[in-house]
Amino acid sequence: MSLPKYYEQKLRILEIIGTSSPGTMIPTERELAERFETSRTTVRKAIAELVVEGRLERTQGRGTFVADPKKIHVRQMTSFSQDMTGYKTDSVVLDLERVPATEEMAVHLDVPAGSTVTRLRRLRRQETEPLAIETAHLPGELPGLEAELAERGSLYATLREAFGIDISAAEDHIETALAAAGDAEVLGVDTGHPLLLVHRTAWDEHGRAAEWTRGLFRGDRFRFIARISK
Repeated sequence: MSLPKYYEQKLRILEIIGTSSPGTMIPTERELAERFETSRTTVRKAIAELVVEGRLERTQGRGTFVADPKKIHVRQMTSFSQDMTGYKTDSVVLDLERVPATEEMAVHLDVPAGSTVTRLRRLRRQETEPLAIETAHLPGELPGLEAELAERGSLYATLREAFGIDISAAEDHIETALAAAGDAEVLGVDTGHPLLLVHRTAWDEHGRAAEWTRGLFRGDRFRFIARISK
């Protein structure tokens, strides 16, 4: 069975990517169409798929460039800060408020509905590039959380050192999602961009629920690796 025309051109473009450094501008659609003796529509579809996969990235008004390799994100009861050790990362607090626990929060955090929950929404970045939006729900008021977090950067380190809450177990549920308009704007991607949606519940050393977090990670910048040991 023959390959679809666009896929043949995708493989050719992958050869160009393989011999180019991140940040290298690839030829224009017109140039590629002429080189491959095909239509610009076919080339455009191949490029669009490579952009979604994170192999290429478009910059409005400049062109299409070879993208940086995906960030490797290892989930083993670690925080974003720990997972991204070796990268220059930072966080921007988008929202921090105390809210009554909804039924959903109550179930995940094992607290009464209506009790106080601290909700922390942050944009996680690597060298100013938006990578993820994490919304953490934490039982109780946790007074001074923002100042303590600003001092340490890592939420888990802050919980442990400032509040005596040591995360000892966590469970992640991972699925795919498409970026809604508001999230897409914050992450700097198009509406409908593929994302990894991660729901995490974490418990302290006493088995009490200490965190329920909803994370939206750019699908073109992350892959998740799970390690299992006996």
